[in-house]
Amino acid sequence: MEKKWVVREGQDEQKIEALRTALKVDRIVAELLIQRGIDNFEAAKKFFRPQLTDLHDPFLMKNMEEAVNRLNSAIENNERILLFGDYDVDGTTAVALMYSFLESQNVNVDFYIPDRYKEGYGLSIEGIDYAKKSSCKLIISLDCGIKSIDKVKYAREQGLDFIVCDHHEPGNLLPEAIILDQKQRDCPYPYKELSGCGVGFKLLQGLSIRREIPLENLYQFLDLLVLSIGADIVPVTGENRILCQFGLKQLNENPRTAFKELVAIAGKKFPLSLTDVVFTIAPRINAAGRINSGKTAVELMISENVEEIKNLASSIHDDNAVRRDLDSQITEEALAQIKNDSSYSQKVTTVVYSPDWHKGVVGIVASRLIENHYRPTIVLTGGENGIIGGSARSIDNINLYEVLEECEDLLIQFGGHSHAAGMTLELRNLEAFKKHFNEAVQKRKQNAIFQPIQEIDISIELNEIHKDEPITSIPRLKRIIADFEPHGPGNMKPVFFSSNLFTTDSRILKEEHLKLKVTQPNSKYAYDAIGFRLAEKEQMTTKGLPFEMVYTLETNEFNGKTTVQMNIKDIRSMVI
Repeated sequence: MEKKWVVREGQDEQKIEALRTALKVDRIVAELLIQRGIDNFEAAKKFFRPQLTDLHDPFLMKNMEEAVNRLNSAIENNERILLFGDYDVDGTTAVALMYSFLESQNVNVDFYIPDRYKEGYGLSIEGIDYAKKSSCKLIISLDCGIKSIDKVKYAREQGLDFIVCDHHEPGNLLPEAIILDQKQRDCPYPYKELSGCGVGFKLLQGLSIRREIPLENLYQFLDLLVLSIGADIVPVTGENRILCQFGLKQLNENPRTAFKELVAIAGKKFPLSLTDVVFTIAPRINAAGRINSGKTAVELMISENVEEIKNLASSIHDDNAVRRDLDSQITEEALAQIKNDSSYSQKVTTVVYSPDWHKGVVGIVASRLIENHYRPTIVLTGGENGIIGGSARSIDNINLYEVLEECEDLLIQFGGHSHAAGMTLELRNLEAFKKHFNEAVQKRKQNAIFQPIQEIDISIELNEIHKDEPITSIPRLKRIIADFEPHGPGNMKPVFFSSNLFTTDSRILKEEHLKLKVTQPNSKYAYDAIGFRLAEKEQMTTKGLPFEMVYTLETNEFNGKTTVQMNIKDIRSMVI
């Protein structure tokens, strides 16, 4: 689909000049920082040089005192504790982090990951029965539980105490448990975007403070937390940025054997950026829960046995290959279903269903469909006992959670965020749900753009990239913006716009990638540029006609030399 280009509003020139002077940087860097809320020297210092001492006091979170007291009591009395985690990356990393830390403190701890297909999302009766049978006294749920009112009630009836560590939106009713969730309406915790693993980390931070355990003993597990932050697509701002920075340091300088094995199998090398983590390690950890069992992912991450790790990593890598094949097949079938729907053009939503689709990949397929048809999307499967379930993904300015709340009377259960959610419903209600879901989105249509958005940070001239530096060098601009990492929501990689460009060389690589050498009439430099899967844009760049381009600045290594290369996001012709 054609993208709508949206340029950020220009920043106050006085602020730009003041920051430029204070930091001794150029206009481009100063404006990029101000866009990210960095408008003075102290803020810049925290942005570029975050410190673990800047993490918030865990006891600012509602119920933290009570949660730490209950966990500490369980430890003091040698009570068996069960960690119950969701089967995705956030849930399994949360379990692996808490299990590893508690076991290092000789705590009597066990874990449970539900079966995606037999038990579904969230707390399960089977998991609670397992806790009871295993003589556990306390269950700690991680990345789930905030809406499991009946399941927590069942656990309490079995004599089990409960701490919920979740980061999803709470409903109007809350489970009868000690709840840690920064999104509770009356929770004073200053940072609201922690992952589920992040909430579990804060509980352990509070426990460490209470038991006078050196925090360094906890920080060694930040490699697990950075994986959850990247995979769950939470903002890489504030506290998450600090945790990411030090998690990546831990991951790259002292990677656990499990991650070394997954990276090697994927054919990648350290050091990894957060983007590398998201596209290399996270899909494989996720594939375990999608195809077989999330328990395998936890076992891999907590194991210290090299032979066991190799076997588990190989199994998970195979799961990921199966996941990719299913993803491709089901996406094709879903696109065909859309094409054959004569009423589709009158809708503002996509809802597709097949009883034969694999439940483990429907969320990925929903994302794929949005790439082709940019609208809120739900992919559903199942049908045994008349119950179907699936995953939803949304677009900017359509809050999926709010939309599903309007459809709550037609759902058995649902949960999630503004951009992603899961749900179950009765098959007999499917058509009514489709209609109601479409109407709820239609009411919000005026606030959204039903077209992919290409955000642009700043417009620059090519001469501003090197600024009289040798073309063979990595320019200061690129070196400084490299320190903007780790990138993610709230701190995306800076995106540049340049117009009146011409190409001196144009090629198609592997029949789908566009390779250019671009320059401007007044530029002393020409830059290599690569546009992945943008071969169809070549006609806009040939015949000596001017074009405009959106891109990021990357580095490229070839024949032992490292040079700057533009990563093309989109191209438009300037000829009307």
